[in-house]
Amino acid sequence: MLRFSCTGARPEPYAAGPTLLFDLLVGEDSGQRVHSVALRVQIRIEPRGRTYTAVESAKLVDLFGEPSRWGDTLNPMQLTEIGLTVGGFTGETTVAVRVPLTYDLDIAATKYFHGLAEGHIALLMLFSGTMYYAGPDGVQVGLVPWHEEATFRLPVATWRAAMDDHYPNSAWIRVGTDTLDALSAFRSERVIPTWDDTFEQLLKEAERE
Repeated sequence: MLRFSCTGARPEPYAAGPTLLFDLLVGEDSGQRVHSVALRVQIRIEPRGRTYTAVESAKLVDLFGEPSRWGDTLNPMQLTEIGLTVGGFTGETTVAVRVPLTYDLDIAATKYFHGLAEGHIALLMLFSGTMYYAGPDGVQVGLVPWHEEATFRLPVATWRAAMDDHYPNSAWIRVGTDTLDALSAFRSERVIPTWDDTFEQLLKEAERE
């Protein structure tokens, strides 16, 4: 029987895009030699696992509705599902679970992360897969039980550090092609040097109106 725990997380420094590495401790207590494990890791966000400031609550209205409704709407969200191979070990070993991230704010998990100022993100890891281990008659095969899971409190600062490595002091939004064309025309007509200045000019004009 395998056991799992997550002992830490950090940004991957050399990834092409923002990525977190979770340190997963995998143990087997019977003393049998584990040859390998074909493992699936499902990671869920548990929004009920923390409290929220007034500023954070305001940023999360689009995701969960008004705070008065959060008793019904603050439900778990899927972050990702990752497949990996755990190499052979006896006793326990630590493997890195590589989780690519996106800054697309249309993705619920990203919108949630972006709305948090500090503290931690409550995560639940669920495991399944196939284990190959040494038995009395040679290599034997067993399943990783569905009930195996591990919790982890990911610091918001760790997620933000992974983003800042690739998008320092910036974020991404997705717009339709027609909207982008209109914004580009607005920017060109006024000879505005950057997109930040373009949005700032639009906000100023909206306030005047």
